[in-house]
Amino acid sequence: MHEASVVANIVDAVIEELKKYDVKKVNSVTLKIGDLTQLGTEQMEFAYEILSSGNILEGSKLIIEAEPVVLKCPKCGYQGPAKTLDTGEYSGHQVPILSCPDCGGEVEIIEGQSCCVKCMDIETGDE
Repeated sequence: MHEASVVANIVDAVIEELKKYDVKKVNSVTLKIGDLTQLGTEQMEFAYEILSSGNILEGSKLIIEAEPVVLKCPKCGYQGPAKTLDTGEYSGHQVPILSCPDCGGEVEIIEGQSCCVKCMDIETGDE
């Protein structure tokens, strides 16, 4: 479960950043997670609940915003979503096809690889 190590790194980085401010409470942390990361939302939420216990993040909500795969084809000019393989109803993941849906050419991945903190909702001592 690599989600736990990813969340541990995010929690550590967020706590370190919050030390720079007079934070009284963290209401939420919003992550942007690209579909190509194949990180499981439920696993990340579970890991966050455990890893935020006993620190400034305790009681805060983890919000995960999915970032779909967007491709750009230099050959034909296509820019848009990737087609996906049908992996059956039990797989739980969509597998993107990383070639141009129009011409089959090589593509540049524009979006879908992110794993970052987008924003935090905090309360400071100034409020």
